[in-house]
Amino acid sequence: MKLIASNISVIRGEELILEDISFTVSSNEALIVRGANGTGKSTLLRAIAGLLPLETGTFSVDDPDNEFGDSTHSQLCHYLGHENAMKPAMTVGENLAFWQEFAGQPHLEIDEAMEMVGLDGLQDVPFSHLSTGQRRRISISRLLISYRPIWLLDEPTAGLDAASEKQFAKLMQIHLEDGGLIIAATHIPLGLENTKELVFGEQE
Repeated sequence: MKLIASNISVIRGEELILEDISFTVSSNEALIVRGANGTGKSTLLRAIAGLLPLETGTFSVDDPDNEFGDSTHSQLCHYLGHENAMKPAMTVGENLAFWQEFAGQPHLEIDEAMEMVGLDGLQDVPFSHLSTGQRRRISISRLLISYRPIWLLDEPTAGLDAASEKQFAKLMQIHLEDGGLIIAATHIPLGLENTKELVFGEQE
């Protein structure tokens, strides 16, 4: 499978944020998006996820084995943004159950996903009671409970300590080896194999 971006431009307000961006990312591959703050890294990920309209260009999926049927590219994406996208008053388990039903394609059980991020046993704890690092790790577990091949990660290691970064690197590498692909905006190395870079210049 390939995700193909062709001549992508995005306008927010009256400002041209992205102009004529093209790239291809294949299964087993990660695209690392780098650049100074304000150069459009987050905008690109949101556009791929279908959260922002395109001014020009298209995103498309080359799926020669028709593994994903008529799914659009955005339906094949998990998006992990700056915010953790969890309801503070709901328990960890309730939050993850909501996202699993919303995303469809159940993959790992909630308990198993939480164990994978080292937080098994916190299912009944309100999300608001968790530390910053724990909140991020629970948000990472959301990637595991429903299968979507394209992971869009915006500064995914924010709030993680060194041990959790290594743990997440292993989960990302497993996803790639299982045929997934990753597009990540980050300022720091993610410890992944088989990567390429898309570098945005300084904001004018």
